[in-house]
Amino acid sequence: MWKVTVKGLLARKLRLALTGLAIVLGVTFVTGTLVLTDTLNRTFDSLVGSAYQHINFQIRGDSPFSSTTAALSRSGDRKPVPESTAAAVRRVPGVAYADGSVEGYAQFVADGNAVGNSGSALGFSYDPNRQLSSVRLVEGRAPTTADDVVMDKATATKDHFRVGDHVRVLLGSSSPKTFTISGIVTFGSDDNLAGATLAGFDLATAEHLFNSHGYYDTIDVLAKPGADNVELQRSIAKVLPPGVQVVSGQTVANELSSAVSDALSFLSTALLVFALISLFVGAFTIFNTFSITVGQRTRELALLRIVGASRRQVFRSVLVEAAVLGLTASAIGLGLGVLAALGLKALLGAFGVTLPPASLVFEARTAVVAIAVGVGVTVISAFGPARRAVRIAPVAALVDRREDEGEVSMRRRIRTGSIVGLAGIAALVAGLTSSAIALVGTGAVAMFIGAGTLTPVVARPMSGVLGRPLAKLLGTPGRLGRENSMRSPRRTAQTAAALMVGLALVSAFAVLGASLSKSAKSEVDNAIRAAYIVTGPNSGFSKTVAPAVSRIPGVGVVSTAYKGPFELRGEQYSLVGVTTAGLPQTVNLAITAGYGAPALAAGRLLIDTTTASAMHLSVGSVVPVTFAQTGTSMIRVGGIFKANPLIGSYVVGAGYFLAHFNNPLPIVVLVSTRPGAGNVGRAINSYLNVYPNVGVKTRAQFEQSQQSSINQELGLVYVLLALAIVVALIGIVNTLMLSVFERTHELGLLRAVGMKRRQVREMIRSEAVIIALFGAVIGVIIGTALGVAFAVSLKQQGITEIAIPVASLAGFVVLAALLGLVAASWPARRAAKLDVLAAIAVE
Repeated sequence: MWKVTVKGLLARKLRLALTGLAIVLGVTFVTGTLVLTDTLNRTFDSLVGSAYQHINFQIRGDSPFSSTTAALSRSGDRKPVPESTAAAVRRVPGVAYADGSVEGYAQFVADGNAVGNSGSALGFSYDPNRQLSSVRLVEGRAPTTADDVVMDKATATKDHFRVGDHVRVLLGSSSPKTFTISGIVTFGSDDNLAGATLAGFDLATAEHLFNSHGYYDTIDVLAKPGADNVELQRSIAKVLPPGVQVVSGQTVANELSSAVSDALSFLSTALLVFALISLFVGAFTIFNTFSITVGQRTRELALLRIVGASRRQVFRSVLVEAAVLGLTASAIGLGLGVLAALGLKALLGAFGVTLPPASLVFEARTAVVAIAVGVGVTVISAFGPARRAVRIAPVAALVDRREDEGEVSMRRRIRTGSIVGLAGIAALVAGLTSSAIALVGTGAVAMFIGAGTLTPVVARPMSGVLGRPLAKLLGTPGRLGRENSMRSPRRTAQTAAALMVGLALVSAFAVLGASLSKSAKSEVDNAIRAAYIVTGPNSGFSKTVAPAVSRIPGVGVVSTAYKGPFELRGEQYSLVGVTTAGLPQTVNLAITAGYGAPALAAGRLLIDTTTASAMHLSVGSVVPVTFAQTGTSMIRVGGIFKANPLIGSYVVGAGYFLAHFNNPLPIVVLVSTRPGAGNVGRAINSYLNVYPNVGVKTRAQFEQSQQSSINQELGLVYVLLALAIVVALIGIVNTLMLSVFERTHELGLLRAVGMKRRQVREMIRSEAVIIALFGAVIGVIIGTALGVAFAVSLKQQGITEIAIPVASLAGFVVLAALLGLVAASWPARRAAKLDVLAAIAVE
């Protein structure tokens, strides 16, 4: 049987190659994702390791947050360390060196533009001790005066800065300032810190720029040679004030590596989801191909049974074919996955996701997972056709009857498909209600399988309807293509199933994106009354912006908003602080109970209706809250407002906020204008020219920017889903090729009675278009329902409006028809080139 299996594989190289291509693409995506995430993890681990390789201990403030993720984040989520602590630590026997450091926001300006991503513009105090410092001076000298700054090598190279040049730096606590570049530095052996720009100042200057007088963010400690580190750590702990801790450098490195790994896990999971979608779509193609090939080989398999092969041997033979195909395709996909990692990195970069340069890392686990997934999907997809191959009696199979499903089989299909589909819908609804992602995925898969099982029921009538215009347009070739698609509803449905899944997902995201876009516009209209919105980086911008804008003629009320983490009842959330003077002129809180601005001015907490309901809170409730800088305290709920994600779920007055956060930066400034004021926006823009990282927008422009951001993210999703569509088209090509092979005799007779080559091509193309349209229509219907369900379930997360992009969905259907034409090109040419006499001779 092994020899028979091998010969069977070699006899069907082309069709198996097309089937294997679907697995190749899916495995390539999986491999590329694993290689990319392993590379990023290794890169960041190396960077963290190089930064802390010489540090024995780090002294830092306690984090009052119970959430571990908060404890592992930036230094601002910890209490500052008193400056006097460094002197006390230096006196501990066994301590060779102790250096305090501060950090903050500092972004270079080149040619009038802010350099790099403002969220990764790191300002820090430069430590001249080469053993402790994570940065290395490669050119020039260390900063020694208030006018000096050192710049990372990557920025200097990219923007053509040299030692001695002047450079403007954007700061958080003051207006932009100009410094002289005293030196060029690297972060360990890398030119910068994983894409972040580095601006280093001497300690006194850094304390002034980052408003850290009297406090350090951390103190790094170097032990004397031969010192007992365990005993030394205990001795250091004894001299530390309350709220300050000492940990080993390795502990800090491990925490940072873990935090980076957790952050990257989202990227890895998202990419793997799209890779598995492609494999899932490929499974339909494999199932369809094996179903057709097993049907075409019915007589061959029957002869094997007659000459002594058992059911088990025949069953095993089909599965071995699938396993060999899966193994070969997976091996090819594994090799291409390395190139795919580079492509994914470039794709993410094109959509604004900056990743550090690094050599690719290929782990043994990647090979095992990729091959296991590829082979597993192929074998599982071939399991059903293999069972069908051994259930037909040998004598009945020799008759070689090729009929569609009978009434009993169709009833069984309807029953099975309905049960699986309804179970999938139930799981999907339960997952969306409880925010259980695994349940949502399981429900979606079951729903698609159920839909794929049921589509043959409607394939014949729908193919007839969809093919009627082609029959009228193309005449006989169109009519024959329509009849071919109607002749075998199961084959038509199975071929269209892969495209159905792909377009269903595309349509679901289109509905979700349209709903998000419409909701974003509604949120701006409902939440903001200001005429102008000044925005900048998510990390915040200079505090001097709001006071300066308030002095511009024609400006009425200026409201400043801040944002920071806090804990409420042991869970971490984001807290928004807003200035309360004239707040109703810039913000619409839509108060439903209690008070708005007066409650904020009195130090009360405002929460939205969703939070109030979920936490069983009402006006007057007193709840415990925890802040990194000030610890735990109690706050009273002063008002409840309509849920609006643009504002946030938790709001306090700026006075209360500033009392609990150390040197926060504004994230947005809202500006109202006086009656009869002229073009205030132009004056604000003119002033903000000195802040290239800050911009002013009208309400309409702000709405448009929100929608553009959503469209950009949606564009990335479309690109990633395109692979699933490509896999689906391969399925159509494969089915048409098998159909041409199966109908060789029929095509020969058609040519013999006068059909021209052009008409043969038109017939095959008509069939492909009908199949594509059938899959597209079903997919768009299912996808629209899915998108609406997703949008409804995310109502509390900001989707307040449901929008169905009819034009886009119609465009998907038209695009599917065009792609069907493309997919039919090769099979149509092969069918037209058949030798008439040879084709007639085929039985």
